[in-house]
Amino acid sequence: MATKQILVVDNEQYIQEVAKICLETVAGWKVETASSGEEGIMKAETYQPDAILLDVMMPDMDGIATFEKLQANPVTKKIPVILLTAKIQASDRRRYNQMGMIGAIAKPFNPLELAAEVALALGWSLEK
Repeated sequence: MATKQILVVDNEQYIQEVAKICLETVAGWKVETASSGEEGIMKAETYQPDAILLDVMMPDMDGIATFEKLQANPVTKKIPVILLTAKIQASDRRRYNQMGMIGAIAKPFNPLELAAEVALALGWSLEK
């Protein structure tokens, strides 16, 4: 089975590094990172990841605007998106689901559980 590829889009370097280390170590996935919505869109077009973890609160273009641009682009439209967000009430989850996002993971997240949360949201197995 081919190794899953994940794109982590977050303006915080620390979050990118923790997510990358955890997803690569725990799940054996290949992880690319991007520091902005624009960079995330370019990397999504280039790398065609199996899923995108997308921060909601970012300067310039927030996660919602980034998601909308990904959805409007035929090259990235089918890539599943999971939000990374501190804003995670039930009403927010419903709104994100209605927009077409796969799910949302609360920040701060437990690094050791991140891969399991992503796998669960996407219906993936965690076997390396």
